[in-house]
Amino acid sequence: MKTILRILGVIILLIIAYAVIAMLFFSKDYHFERSIVINEPKEKVWQYTGSLKGFNTWDPFSKADKNVVITYSGVTGQVGESYHWKGNDKVGEGEQTVTEVAPNEKLTTKLHFIKPFEGDAKGTFVLTPDGNGTKVTWTMDNELNTMMKIMKPMMDMNMKKMFDEGLGDLKKMSEK
Repeated sequence: MKTILRILGVIILLIIAYAVIAMLFFSKDYHFERSIVINEPKEKVWQYTGSLKGFNTWDPFSKADKNVVITYSGVTGQVGESYHWKGNDKVGEGEQTVTEVAPNEKLTTKLHFIKPFEGDAKGTFVLTPDGNGTKVTWTMDNELNTMMKIMKPMMDMNMKKMFDEGLGDLKKMSEK
């Protein structure tokens, strides 16, 4: 019994130590990035990355709710294009707005999360030639509050899963 209590005590101390270290020393700046090479020219890939409507054909996040409600506004593929989504607890609610467009090269958006937590992020798709194909790099940048710093390893695992799923679907769609 004493051994079990000691082990539990050590585990609790390690968790507390990790939380303190994360809160004090992890950067508040969060950057996540994944890339994939698609065996198609960037003009073909751009049709799925150059607008929010194109993005939503392979977006891994909204797939978590088949009944998600998406409302578009603005001119497709232009600065100011936006959409509002409202879904279940997994999808939440928020808005995404195009802030920068360099046709066939780069699309940057501002994400505003409303539920389940309030926050802002910046998303970017960059297309670069790679041999006979196109390298697509998808990034997300935001600031972490103190409590989110503790969850960074879990966030990284979840983001990797979602980005890889989405980029895999983008590759399949683009290479059809």
